[in-house]
Amino acid sequence: MTIGFVALLGIGLIVARVFGFGMPGLNGVAPQGLVSAVFDKQISLISGHAGSDSGAICSDSNGQLLLTEADVNASIAAQVAERLRRAGADVLVLEEFDDRLTGLHADVLLSLHADSCIDASGYKAARHSNSPIAGIEDRLLACIDQHYGPTTGLPRHPNTVTHDMTRYHAFNRVAATTPAAILEMGFLGGDQQLLTRDSALAAAGIADSLLCFLADAPAN
Repeated sequence: MTIGFVALLGIGLIVARVFGFGMPGLNGVAPQGLVSAVFDKQISLISGHAGSDSGAICSDSNGQLLLTEADVNASIAAQVAERLRRAGADVLVLEEFDDRLTGLHADVLLSLHADSCIDASGYKAARHSNSPIAGIEDRLLACIDQHYGPTTGLPRHPNTVTHDMTRYHAFNRVAATTPAAILEMGFLGGDQQLLTRDSALAAAGIADSLLCFLADAPAN
């Protein structure tokens, strides 16, 4: 009877893990389970500055390099992609000026960036200021506010949204029907712990934001 109970318990834990009900790992984040609403959905992520430049560079008081934005973006993009693939989505991770952006058709595109090294805290997201699908992309921004902020504990930082965000180059390269946004995940200065040691939280918040958007998408 003991062996049978242990076996059943093990099977139960495996099934729970598959459907996203596993116990949190050492990083405090529960494993990603399958999400039927996103099966075969096409998700594209831009790893900010990848293949182009380092982005923001943070140094200590002696001028020694601490970290670069591009490295932070790449780490979190990889974690987000892994979670979304476990959910059942088809995920493509792109470089900043990737040739595949031209005419890209996807269910959603999100570009991941981090803000400067100043001692500030908060995230911000934006879509194209003249988007032909503004209503759809506003749903994406709403899902980011609903999930990324609460998961990471970061406040919104809307007053620092720039023209470089609302006129982001990729918005004009992808197909007009591809919902797209850019997310500044936090400040490399004030939010450094979240973006490095606790990056699994940031990745979970981003993945949940995209799952929220796709799960609520109108049926074709």
